[in-house]
Amino acid sequence: MKTVRTIAELREHVRGWRKQDKTVGLVPTMGGLHAGHVSLVEQSRTCTDRTIATLFVNPTQFAPHEDFATYPRTEEDDRQMLEQAGTDLLFAPNVSEIYPDGHSTRVEVQSLSHILEGEFRPDFFTGVATVVTKLLLQALPDVAIFGEKDYQQLCVIKTLARDLDIPVRIIGGATVREADGLAMSSRNQYLTAEEREIAPVLFEAITQVAEKVRDGGSAADLRTWAEAKLTKAGFGAVDYVAVRDAQTLGPVRDASRPARVLAAAYLGRARLIDNVAV
Repeated sequence: MKTVRTIAELREHVRGWRKQDKTVGLVPTMGGLHAGHVSLVEQSRTCTDRTIATLFVNPTQFAPHEDFATYPRTEEDDRQMLEQAGTDLLFAPNVSEIYPDGHSTRVEVQSLSHILEGEFRPDFFTGVATVVTKLLLQALPDVAIFGEKDYQQLCVIKTLARDLDIPVRIIGGATVREADGLAMSSRNQYLTAEEREIAPVLFEAITQVAEKVRDGGSAADLRTWAEAKLTKAGFGAVDYVAVRDAQTLGPVRDASRPARVLAAAYLGRARLIDNVAV
């Protein structure tokens, strides 16, 4: 696996592969890698000839009070993990390569960016949409794969690729979980040993909500029940527990359409998010 740090080097490798009629997959990451990221690389390798992973902690998706400065940065460990997974190329640019002096353009997916996560992190999805648009245009892969753990983010990215006519197929990768159900996340390392014991209650709660909604339960009543369950278990602020249309993330109006239960709650320093299908 080779590592490149400039857009020019990245495009040079992609051009070489295109001359050989190779298909290309892209797996964007912010590092702090775990088995969930490895599963995305493996998924890319099953459907493309060459796989690029990106490693870039994107400053524009962090608010001033969030954890940009302390976000896990473990490039050497990440490199080894990606190489063992069969990644062909690592693109690890610095901030000035992605956002050179004078950079002033932002990409915003309007409706999806201002609900759920967007309500509590107002600038988050603009930062995500901007950097992902740039990465897609820099690499122009055939396929790009993003984890379903960040389900709303996946919806935002599918929408921007469609609306901007970016010729890339966006695919979701299944959430990878610990044995007790906790969704793997780079931020799980913020949890203390005691909090780690409590953390699986989030998955347990939203799974129960999904089961009860499927059986005809009231989404509003179940949201209140789930918030109380999380608080009793030891969680702090619960930003949301919501049952939404799986495609639009709008309110569920037609019980025959696929739905999703999404949640975000604080546990100590960590803000955990998760989702399950109904």
